Amino acid sequence: MSSNTPVSAAPVSNFIRTIIDGDLASGKHSSIVTRFPPEPNGYLHVGHAKSICLNFGLAKDYNGKCNLRFDDTNPEKENAEYAQSIQDDVRWLGFQWNGEVRWASDYFDALYDFAVELINKGLAYVDDLTPEQMREYRGTLTQPGRNSPNRDRSVAENLDLFRRMKAGEFADGAMVLRAKIDMSSPNINLRDPVIYRIKRAHHIRTGDKWCIYPMYDYTHCISDALEGITHSICTLEFEDHRPLYDWVLDNITIPCHPRQYEFSRLELHYTITSKRKLLQLVNEKKVSGWDDPRMPTISGMRRRGYTPEGIREFAKRIGVSKSENIVDMAIMEGAIREDLELRAPRVMAIINPLKVTITNADGAQTREADFHPNMPELGKRVVPFSKDLFIEADDFAEVPPAGWKRLTLGGEIRLRHSYVMRCDEAVKDATGKVVELKCSIDHDTLGKNPEGRKVKGVIHFLSKEHALPAEIRLYDRLFTVPEPDADRDVDFCTHLNPASLTVVQGWVEAAVRDAAPETRYQFERLGYFVTDRRDHQPGGKLVFNRTVTLRDSWAKEQA
Repeated sequence: MSSNTPVSAAPVSNFIRTIIDGDLASGKHSSIVTRFPPEPNGYLHVGHAKSICLNFGLAKDYNGKCNLRFDDTNPEKENAEYAQSIQDDVRWLGFQWNGEVRWASDYFDALYDFAVELINKGLAYVDDLTPEQMREYRGTLTQPGRNSPNRDRSVAENLDLFRRMKAGEFADGAMVLRAKIDMSSPNINLRDPVIYRIKRAHHIRTGDKWCIYPMYDYTHCISDALEGITHSICTLEFEDHRPLYDWVLDNITIPCHPRQYEFSRLELHYTITSKRKLLQLVNEKKVSGWDDPRMPTISGMRRRGYTPEGIREFAKRIGVSKSENIVDMAIMEGAIREDLELRAPRVMAIINPLKVTITNADGAQTREADFHPNMPELGKRVVPFSKDLFIEADDFAEVPPAGWKRLTLGGEIRLRHSYVMRCDEAVKDATGKVVELKCSIDHDTLGKNPEGRKVKGVIHFLSKEHALPAEIRLYDRLFTVPEPDADRDVDFCTHLNPASLTVVQGWVEAAVRDAAPETRYQFERLGYFVTDRRDHQPGGKLVFNRTVTLRDSWAKEQA
């Protein structure tokens, strides 16, 4: 029960849009082409969602194109499952790439030929220094590097060695191909960076055809140029790599020279956005998988019940800039909450049931209720009433605190969509715990206020004989501190929230019996929930995940 209409459609200006506006106005470009270039070595997370919304959103707003290109240059860590999940995530967020999916491996032959061109120009050489020696020769941030003893090999010798590297004559790691730039550059990325290494690893697309693979910095800029990308947008950690991006394109025969622009990456409080650490959580079974609803992956957020519209609105709200982009989880939850408020049907559910017996239920009637007070198109459902009810145990207090507006002995409340009810007796077990309430209803209050008195409180309920059992998973934040991986000397897993998942046996309205997986609801007064896309069985086992509470209670609880 969701549409593809975003919460707010108006684009927000930022420095990248200003650049694009200038490029189009000056005639530098007649249209724009962007790209989203993930590595298929894990599931995408919320930081990637920001990048997806930026690159695909710009292409859409400017009537341009956005390519989906997989950076598949590291075969040991890549697989088809990750590649498929990325495509699914992009589509689910509401975007479609230009043409077919592209892969860096589509360009492996061209990349090899460009490397040969650099060698022929005396701008690349084969080096057999060990990794330790290479680090020693590279220098430091304050000391310049030193030329490798192999830097002045002849073109002929370099061509021969590079061809033999490709032919598999040397062991993994025995040799690399390096760009010949400037070992004294203050930018370490320009100190003769490696552009090819020997790696015998089965590739998900090319199989065992290659035993040498190009490096990302070399591959990425050439792929952009071959695809005619106009604005190559990446995060700020690549800012120091831009001179290398430009150097490669300036020194090969290629007609297109895209420009790289950097924006700050997203750091979301109470979670992590490191693929390596997310993989650690999965491998160590700290979570149930990449799509665990506590994970910041797009798959996890989807399973949690987040909407693509809400995520797009979140990306819009946090903006695009070069300044630090540390965002509180409440901003994400607020965007999701506001979107669900507009679209989620409302039903009643009980998480912590307390039995209520209506002593004067004879003649009581059921009533119809809207699924949403402001969306009549969602229809109505019947809210049954019977002698035996469930209410939330938290809605009753023997000794109510000041300002209490729920049920207490001798007090009255309104049952949602039903009668005014008074509590006449509390039944306790041997330990003194209240296990049942005996109550009476005012038969003249179905759909109208009582005469001569005012009833302030409203609580929800379920008819016991009509209620359906459901597994209800109460998800909360995965970590207990805003920046769980801020201290490198402390294992981030020590900050895992032990209360991030509580599973309870609850009860729901019969109206949700046949709900399909990924159907979202507001459980009145409890929060927003979604039927689990893996475990929920329409008409059978009902499984609901809490997406977000009705209001932000985290800050108050942590104070």
